[in-house]
Amino acid sequence: MKEGYSEDRIITAGTYTAVWLALLVLLSATIAVSKLRLLAQFSAVGSLAIASVKAGLVLAFFMHLKYERPFLKGLLALAVSALTLLIGLTFVDVGYR
Repeated sequence: MKEGYSEDRIITAGTYTAVWLALLVLLSATIAVSKLRLLAQFSAVGSLAIASVKAGLVLAFFMHLKYERPFLKGLLALAVSALTLLIGLTFVDVGYR
């Protein structure tokens, strides 16, 4: 096994705590976006953006994807791109109705 991948890494409790606190801050941002309703047409986009950042943190640290091989990261990027395309097409369809 090459050095630097998931088996060689020990993630400290401080890192997990920092990620957990960041997730709590992003949770409060999601709640704030839903409560403010200043620009209703952008609240869904804002919520999806915040949810994407939260998912990225979970994938990177709690699922140890940050320390995996590039091939696995590429597969994830392909899946996320396909999902983004489908969600984007759905928004376009709803927007033109």
